[in-house]
Amino acid sequence: MQIEVKDVCYTYTPEAEQPKFAVDHVSFSVEEGEFIALIGHTGSGKSTLIQFLDGLLKPTSGEVLFHGENVAAKGYDLKTLRQKVGLVFQYPEYQLFETTVLKDVCYGPKNMGLPKEEQEARAKEALSLVRFPEASYEKSPFDLSGGRKRRAAIAGILAMKPEVLILDEPTAGLDPEGREDILNVCRNLNDQGITVILVSHSMEDVAEYAKRILVMNQGKLIYDAPPEKVFSDWRKLEEIGLSAPEVTYVMEGLRKAGFDVRTDVFTVEKAKEEILRVFGK
Repeated sequence: MQIEVKDVCYTYTPEAEQPKFAVDHVSFSVEEGEFIALIGHTGSGKSTLIQFLDGLLKPTSGEVLFHGENVAAKGYDLKTLRQKVGLVFQYPEYQLFETTVLKDVCYGPKNMGLPKEEQEARAKEALSLVRFPEASYEKSPFDLSGGRKRRAAIAGILAMKPEVLILDEPTAGLDPEGREDILNVCRNLNDQGITVILVSHSMEDVAEYAKRILVMNQGKLIYDAPPEKVFSDWRKLEEIGLSAPEVTYVMEGLRKAGFDVRTDVFTVEKAKEEILRVFGK
């Protein structure tokens, strides 16, 4: 087991007579190499929850274990944890600050006390992982497009060689090409063995990339299941302010119109296959 979250609660008002819980008795585990999506409407507890995983917040009660050790325990090495569990916040490019992309990506390895040669080797490897063009390594990060800034910022986390990569809305503000580019980077990293936890409001992205979905609502974990199960209950999702992928509603419409299509289809590619099957093409 890579990560275990055990009956975790968190309140921002612990002294209140009736404290309101941002995270309310949540439990789940993460195995090495998984690709998990975490979804929920604004205020559901997603952002609070992911901050437990690399020790930025300590739960009010309950435990978070990384390889069996409680990350909130006295004396636990949080610096090493944050190298192993990389957290990429929304708009990570706002944290770019160095004069060149390469120097910026070297910052994490430098803080780890690695020699300069190792810093640069790690930075170049990380930039290669996110498919950043070598010709732009010496460019100012401020001269890059939005998508390339995002990739450079993610490379800065990867240069510390994390086992787990948590991304909070990594495609926010990007055009469709940039969105697809970043998500394909996430998939490629997962294919190479890195555990990916993707926080997203895009049900299309979640359906396309995640193998397992955690759904938060009012601080509680209400689903922990494959996409097929979660999106089959799209009416329940709508009750809590979410939705299924758009293609799900298309398939429901075709079914109501009398076409014998499956409705447990959640990606464009699968919908295309199903429609062609029904129409005999």
